Amino acid sequence: MINPKITAALQDHIKIVPSADKSIYLVGPIRLPVNLDNETVVFQWYCWLRCDSMPGNLCGEGEYDQAAIIEMLSSSNLAEAQQSSVLVYGDFKESPDALIRMHSICHTGDIFGSKRCDCGFQLKQSMKMIAAHGSGALFYLANHEGRGIGLFSKAMAYVLQEQGLDTVEANLELGFEDDMRNYDDAIAVLNHLRTLPVTLITNNPRKLEALQRSGAEVKERVPLWGDISEFNEKYLKTKVARSGHFGS
Repeated sequence: MINPKITAALQDHIKIVPSADKSIYLVGPIRLPVNLDNETVVFQWYCWLRCDSMPGNLCGEGEYDQAAIIEMLSSSNLAEAQQSSVLVYGDFKESPDALIRMHSICHTGDIFGSKRCDCGFQLKQSMKMIAAHGSGALFYLANHEGRGIGLFSKAMAYVLQEQGLDTVEANLELGFEDDMRNYDDAIAVLNHLRTLPVTLITNNPRKLEALQRSGAEVKERVPLWGDISEFNEKYLKTKVARSGHFGS
């Protein structure tokens, strides 16, 4: 039995967000001081979980049993499937102008600092851009590894790239589409946190189109290029030539 004081403490920090035919449990905000170039920048952190990972009777909108949700977490083995989250900076809800970044998780780039891609650079740089701007949000999308093919498949794609294939060719040869990412849940969370127009940090037209199709008002796009080296030059050129990314 969960202590009633625990459920009371979490009462105002768990919300249900509709997303297509599913629902999302959103927990936050949580104060998160972050080190950016040896300067401490304070973000507000939220994490979300699709209800199809939850017992069916907990997935409806409206009233829900918080104690039941908390009780089931310890037996759900959620560590086996990563959850997405969002870092919010400033008055994201009401600011007339806010930057957002839809960042696809990159285990090798974000964590290890791999130079095969520019993902780690884009992650840190977009956080700096949002903080300098004064308001914004960075969505960290955990089911986007390898453009949606997963970490193990991405490792196999890397083997093929070392044999001369480019990023797109490797994914296709493994039976995947070039890009399998879906932004529906992230957009649902965005619409929950903010209804005003946003400026999107991206070089990827598909991210821009996904937001525009959802009805989100994107008034501007800001490019994000950098950290180009001998190790990722082919990768970056493939993004433009094969995946339609906007050039620098």
